[in-house]
This record gives sequence, C-alpha cells and structure tokens, in this order.
Amino acid sequence: MPGNLTFDDLKSRVTDGAIDTVLACFVDMQGRLMGKRFHAVNFIETSFAETHCCNYLLATDLEMATPDGYASTSWQSGYGDYVMQPDLATLRLVPWLEGTAMVLCDVLDHHTHAPVPHSPRAILKAQIARLEALGFEAKMATELEFFLFEQSYDDIRKSGFRDLQPISGYNEDYHIFQTTKEEGIMRPIRNHLYAAGLPIENSKGEAETGQEELNIRYSPALDCADYHSIAKHAIKEIAWQQGRAASFLPKWHHDRVGSSSHVHQSLWKDGEPAFFDPDADHGMSTLMGHYMAGLIKYAPDYTFFLAPYINSYKRFAKGTFAPTKTVWSVDNRTAGFRLCGEGTKGVRVECRIGGSDLNPYLAQAAMLAAGIKGIEDGLSLPPATTGDVYEDAKAQDIPQTLRAATQTLRNSAFLREAMGDDVIDHYTRCAEWEQEEFDRVVTDWEIARGFERA
Repeated sequence: MPGNLTFDDLKSRVTDGAIDTVLACFVDMQGRLMGKRFHAVNFIETSFAETHCCNYLLATDLEMATPDGYASTSWQSGYGDYVMQPDLATLRLVPWLEGTAMVLCDVLDHHTHAPVPHSPRAILKAQIARLEALGFEAKMATELEFFLFEQSYDDIRKSGFRDLQPISGYNEDYHIFQTTKEEGIMRPIRNHLYAAGLPIENSKGEAETGQEELNIRYSPALDCADYHSIAKHAIKEIAWQQGRAASFLPKWHHDRVGSSSHVHQSLWKDGEPAFFDPDADHGMSTLMGHYMAGLIKYAPDYTFFLAPYINSYKRFAKGTFAPTKTVWSVDNRTAGFRLCGEGTKGVRVECRIGGSDLNPYLAQAAMLAAGIKGIEDGLSLPPATTGDVYEDAKAQDIPQTLRAATQTLRNSAFLREAMGDDVIDHYTRCAEWEQEEFDRVVTDWEIARGFERA
C-alpha cells in the first residue's frame, strides 16, 4: 500500500520533533485497527522491525470477549504472542492527531514468522497471489456508508442507546444544502484522509436522515482494503473530536434505510482492463462472464464475510436499495450484483450485498476466491435479470439470517479449498459465537411485546 512517508522521512520528522508518536496497527477479525502507540524514537530505533501482541486479538468478538472453541488460541494453550511486522510501505501521516504517524502490520507466527493464516490481511494477500499466478491484478473500490448523530458516543452510551438523533432532519441523498450543514465534520474527514495519503474522491449525502457516504478512488485490492480500514477508523475519531458520533451499524432503526458497503471490482492484465471487450455484449469479456458467474454461484457460501452480525441481516429488505437476491442486472440497483460502466473500459461489477459492518479484507478475499473459481471452472454467466428484482420469485435468495449464512460458510467446499479448513473453521466459530451471544439475550422488543399481553 502506498503510504505517504518513507522510513527516512519518518526519521527526519522524529529528529526535528514533528512526529513523536507512531501507531503500529493491524486489522482484527471485525475490521478494527488494533495495536500500540510507540514513542517515535523507540519505533525508528528498534520497533520498526517487529513488535508483539497477544494472539487472542484474532479470536475475540466486538466486546473483546475470549470465546472458547477456537483452535488457534485458548485458555488451555495460554494465550501466547503473535509478531506484528510493520509494512513500512504503509507509513503515513495521521493529520487529525497531533505529531502522529501510522503503519499497518502483518501478523506472523511467533515461532515460524509465517503469516497467521486467519489474519484478514493474510487471507486477502493469499487470494491476490492466486490471482497473480493466473496473470491478473484485481482493482477494487468500496463505498463507506454511515450515519452521523447529534450526540457524542459517551452521551449515547450513557442513555442506553435510546433516543438517537441523526444529525439531519430529512433524507439528504445528494442534497447540497443539508450536507453543507455537516461540513464541520465531513470537510475534515475528506481533507485529513487525503493528507494521510488516501485518494479520496468525494463525500455525499445518502438516502436517509443523517446518512453519509465517502468514496475512495479505485485501487489495487490490498490498497483498497487498507484505505477502507483507515478511513472507517478516521471517520469515527474525527466525529468524536467534534462531539458527534459516527456509526457503521447496518440497521440502527427498523424504520430507517440501512448502510451498505458496495464493492466495485475488475481484473486487469498488463495494465489493461481484462473485463472489457468492445465487441461483446455490454462490453463484457468472456473472462468477466466467468468471474461474475463465480461471484453469483457462490454468493451464499461467502455471505457471512459480507454480513457478519445479527444486525447485518436486518438490512436486507424490499424497497430499501439493499438487495435480497443473488442475481445480476445492468445498472439496476435492485440486484445483488450490478454491471456498471456498460460498454466502456470502466466496465466492472458492483456487489451490493455487503453492509457497512463488513471487514474489507475478508469480503474482498471471498469475492476474489469466488471469481477465481468461476474462471478456473469456466462457469457460464446466466442472463441478466431485468425489472424489479425484489419481485423475481425465481431468483436465488441471499441467506436471510446469520444462522443460515453460518451454515453455508461451514459447508462450503469451495471456500475450504480456496482458503483452507483452518481459516473457515476459525470464522465459522466467529459466526457461531455471535449467534450464541444473541440467543441468550432477552431484548427490549420481547419485553414490550409480551410483558403484559403474553
């Protein structure tokens, strides 16, 4: 990933006092940045080579609990260390934090220094390597949708997450006047991220009150995932600095439209778009047809990597621009997969299934694996679906619950072949734990519905 600091730049800025803190971060299963704050002098003298972290950090949930059932780490094995190896090519400024730089780390086995196979960055790198062996490079872009709220994170938590107030009062999709009112937050987000070396394109209002979207330029797949993770982290920090809260929860209210993370993708060969054939229907090459056929056929298998929590599935609803069917269509936002850039060199496929809570490394890796499988098996792309896909009774449904997606993940021979049994078993356990934690909780809805009338 192209950072905007070389190691020599960092050393110079540490010497002159401009930088005193280096964030050494890796991405956990939930897509969050985890790591340490180094005194910059220590980092440039010793820790630039490696540091360590507890191996439970790739076997936790959102609450940082330590569930049982993971083969890689447990109380029985004593929770040992992983190596965090800074990828110095990702060094960058963190302009929204004073005197701070950041580097992303790969997670390695403490004894062998081999990549930890269930580390999200390693999972994506493995699929990129498979694609490179076929002679292709993947380019991708993710759309980050989120809600801004009037209150701060602390105020919302202290209120029990009740009476949430979005920052605007009406649907602000592409609405310049309403988004002008939010520039106190969105302008620093755009400018700080650009100054951190992320190729920011734009921000816009999305199709709900208080909903925003940030778009980052199309990039090589690993860069895309790195950009997404840094941007999501920065959005939360910058909103917090302004006394507001940003949430990437896909469905914060049952009457509100949810937040997605659409993923645009195409393959390139020798610097040229391999998905483009000017003489073919829609400008789609035969290769693109095979790739898309794989995406569609195996979508149920990898849905967990696009929708990893109970709440993720509340977003899949008719008439909300969130898809419910695993079919493709030409520039049609009711389908799970949308053909964009029809007839041009920019022809690409947009997966619309993923929610704002996805881990971009896992989502991109799973889709690359499905696309590779489609290419290897020469799968045929079914005809495009037209009209209102929500009403297409013949189209295959996206798994509608976490329980269903866990089952398709567990039983996926294709993903086990592409990623390995250990990786799929690891994330199956992650999915099972989310379901177990939800199943034991009595919700407010149950109490209000049945307390008197049951």
